[in-house]
Amino acid sequence: MMRRTLENRNAQTKQLQTAVSNVEKHFGELCQIFAAYVRKTARLRDKADLLVNEINTYAATETPHLKLGLMNFADEFARLQDYRQAEVERLEAKVVEPLKAYGTIVKMKRDDLKATFTARNREAKQLTQLERTRQRNPSDRHIILSQKPHEEWLF
Repeated sequence: MMRRTLENRNAQTKQLQTAVSNVEKHFGELCQIFAAYVRKTARLRDKADLLVNEINTYAATETPHLKLGLMNFADEFARLQDYRQAEVERLEAKVVEPLKAYGTIVKMKRDDLKATFTARNREAKQLTQLERTRQRNPSDRHIILSQKPHEEWLF
């Protein structure tokens, strides 16, 4: 009975370890790709700002009619970059930061799993010692009882 319970716990722990490893792998990749996307979008916004400045500089040297058209174009293009800036800020706040926070949670779960594995291995070792003692000295109950794992060590 105890052996089967231990095997069930081992299977559950292995499943959790697999799930945590899977999340670490994929969410890490997602976080890196989203961060790269945000950086590239921000660079694109910066290049567009340079373009707007250059259009305004060129407009200053042209005739009044062309100047007006270029300045209107530059203003509209600058408005588009305002939307791109909002996109960058929203992606950072709503996607990248939560993914980073989730990474911290996954690390804590990994530490919890390590502690679980350590406790499980310690329990398995004690049960093995207990079985050996029972086989060697079946009549020495006081030795067997002193080696029995405490209930708070069990899951």
